[in-house]
Amino acid sequence: MLTMTLRPIDFTGLVAAFRHTDAALAESAAKAVNISLTLRNWCFGCYLAEFEQRGADRAQYGARLMDEVSARLSQEGVAGVAPRSLRQYRQFYLAYPGFWQTPSAESLALLLPEPIWQTLSAKLPATDHREAATPESPLTGAPAHLLLERLSFSHFAELLQLDDPLQRAFYEVEALRGHWSVRELKRQIATQYYQRSGLSADKIALSTRAHAKAERATPQQIVRDPYVFEFLGLKPQEVVTEGQLEEALLDKLQAFLLELGHGFCFEARQQRLLIGGEHFFVDLVFYHRVLKCHVLIELKNDSFRHEHLGQLNSYVSYYKQQQMTAGDQPPIGILLCTQKNQELVQYALADMSNQLFVSRYQVQLPGKEAMEAFLHKAMEELGGKDG
Repeated sequence: MLTMTLRPIDFTGLVAAFRHTDAALAESAAKAVNISLTLRNWCFGCYLAEFEQRGADRAQYGARLMDEVSARLSQEGVAGVAPRSLRQYRQFYLAYPGFWQTPSAESLALLLPEPIWQTLSAKLPATDHREAATPESPLTGAPAHLLLERLSFSHFAELLQLDDPLQRAFYEVEALRGHWSVRELKRQIATQYYQRSGLSADKIALSTRAHAKAERATPQQIVRDPYVFEFLGLKPQEVVTEGQLEEALLDKLQAFLLELGHGFCFEARQQRLLIGGEHFFVDLVFYHRVLKCHVLIELKNDSFRHEHLGQLNSYVSYYKQQQMTAGDQPPIGILLCTQKNQELVQYALADMSNQLFVSRYQVQLPGKEAMEAFLHKAMEELGGKDG
């Protein structure tokens, strides 16, 4: 029988033990969720690739396969299976076949249906089929088990956009070395770190500078990853927050508009949009049954900046192209800020075709003055503090 001898600790040590244990197990839980999501998407990609090659009835689906699979899985309540996502999963499997030989993946043998496990075990490669290293191309990428354990699927979504295997391998290694967040990986790719490294005479010095200021991944970032909360069936507002004050203001705004009546029908809070492989969130979405249009509301707990309007305009344009149905009018965007430079607002709105801050709808929509009065009153009630 295993026995443990605990040394006496004081109250400070007791609190420290709680804190360290909580942090360690929270990190372990986040890592477990991340690995499960990554392997799920990898398996999805594997199933699709195998079916396309050997499926008994693959001929009757052809180019419609992704659409058919997406529709059927969506009916059965499976999340994250849009046709574009399914294509991404297939690409993921083809780029990282060696994931099947990792210790984490081996545990799937107890979870997958037996026929699928037998098929995968017989047909999948025993090693990661990457290009062998050469003197001109020394990098073959990081070991599969490290990639699976330390990178999120959002990291892989960024890496998959790189067509050059050597360039992808470079960013894999650097992301692992620096414990980069997804945002940091995107930044390094956008600033052409790989190309700059190739041109640099002192690659070590460049790498040192790159990692010195890099944003490191945290368990909290993993849990708040849009792919993760979609996988877990969480609602965006349960994990996406920009401060207690803004959340409280949104609560009040939602109630304020619904109490007004005039046809407001609540649709979503922190509505997730997937645009070009990136996730964005609209604070509040209503459908106005009188105006027959969506009303998108963005709340900014700071002064007006022209980029706020550009963001809202992008969301309105997306809804116009992707969400309008027969009989709908173009969507409306409302931007609320705590302060504004009126002249800047006028210039920012110039020549925009979308309906932003539209005065002709004020019979049904609350006027700008009413919205501004609401915002200032809510700020006063909440004490003007971002808790």
